[in-house]
Amino acid sequence: MAKQVSPGVLALRKVVDDVYQEAREAKARGELVGWSSSKFPCEFAEAFGLHVMYPENQAAGIAANRYGEILCQAAEDLGYDNDICGYARISLAYAAGKRAARKFDPETGEYIIDPSTGKPLKDADGKVVIDEATGKPKKDPKTQTPYMVLDDLNEINALPDGVEKERRLAAISQIKQMQIPQPDFVLCCNNICNCMTKWYENIARMHNIPLIMIDIPYNNHVDVDDSNVKYVRAQFDKAIKQLEELTGKKFDEKKFEQACANANRTAKAWLKVCDYLQYKPAPYSGFDLFNHMADVVTARAKVEAAEAFELLAEDLEKAIKEGTTTTPFPEKYRVMFEGIPCWPKLPALFKPLKEHGVNVTAVVYAPAFGFVYNNLDEMARAYYKAPNSVCIEQGVDWREGICRENKVDGVLVHYNRSCKPWSGYMAEMQRRFTEDLGVPCAGFDGDQADPRNFNAAQYETRVQGLVEAMDANKQAKEA
Repeated sequence: MAKQVSPGVLALRKVVDDVYQEAREAKARGELVGWSSSKFPCEFAEAFGLHVMYPENQAAGIAANRYGEILCQAAEDLGYDNDICGYARISLAYAAGKRAARKFDPETGEYIIDPSTGKPLKDADGKVVIDEATGKPKKDPKTQTPYMVLDDLNEINALPDGVEKERRLAAISQIKQMQIPQPDFVLCCNNICNCMTKWYENIARMHNIPLIMIDIPYNNHVDVDDSNVKYVRAQFDKAIKQLEELTGKKFDEKKFEQACANANRTAKAWLKVCDYLQYKPAPYSGFDLFNHMADVVTARAKVEAAEAFELLAEDLEKAIKEGTTTTPFPEKYRVMFEGIPCWPKLPALFKPLKEHGVNVTAVVYAPAFGFVYNNLDEMARAYYKAPNSVCIEQGVDWREGICRENKVDGVLVHYNRSCKPWSGYMAEMQRRFTEDLGVPCAGFDGDQADPRNFNAAQYETRVQGLVEAMDANKQAKEA
């Protein structure tokens, strides 16, 4: 039986699919399409009616579809160090025209199948068909996939029109993240991390296109000083003027106010969705939240996103009343997952958690995209509140608050090779969690986009150790 998908989830899928489709159609009409960092104020672009794509979302989608390694390697071949962010490497390779494509035989025009893929072939009775020659299950040809190779869009576009060009264009992976248009401008805000600055500068230089930059310095204090607000407000004003020059349009206050209203409504609904992890057992998993982060980033200033998240909140309210959950196992332990998931290795992340009855009921990454404000000064302050741009005291306070509210038994920390600003102070965070909350912590090495930096055996061992520590903690409390 097919897995039931809630109305809210279906609505969100349509919102995001529409954003991608509209961007492709706009590019085909000769309209401007931009790329933006995830925490650049989307309200400004929305007020000007611009079509915007988000490279971080794109890179996560490419990585989750198992194409991250081939594009990371392509970036390294272009001269980018393998020590920089995996998202940046994927994005820079994509901006340079590199694409993951299905391998085909130029003589027959047929795709060359990767024999390691595919599900076992079953007969009419549902029994697995065994190959007599090998003694192994035969593969169902319908489920097998071609080899993936690296191709160059610039090289393809330079070919004369004809069969070869059509075949090579058709061979490029059809996932929507591999089909986004190249940028006509870039929007960058470095409140995520300073890697953003050079990443987007390189894209702008590569395509000889405008870069609109908003600098939000690291905040060493819990509160945001008025002088910092003035600094960011001045950059808002400059960004508006740059967008006027780019589009040839005057800034429309009414459209901006509507974009802000939509963004606030979306953020409030998103935070409400995040809050449902507090229930015990939870009606869903933190991994579900991770999957919806692309939605809140891609379309936050659109009314359709607000309506879809409100519908998802209704779905979760109904799940609470009916006692249902999307988590496919009984919830024995509750943990906070610290950091960004290893997108290429989601099944490997989930399997040992499922085996031990561990549900992720707290994440700090997801609610960090819930910007709520009433005016431009508050908007400037809100955009200061990104996990990598706040002091350690603010970071500890956020995380411990979520752990308490969401009733966690332990913390699982991802030491993310791609995100050193985030992972750098995690050892101190772990010490504080154990001291302040009395819960055990375990860390594992990985990467948000590059599968070469993840070791499944190490991860499984760390999860097992965390489960044993949570069990001992529970028994000690009961005693």
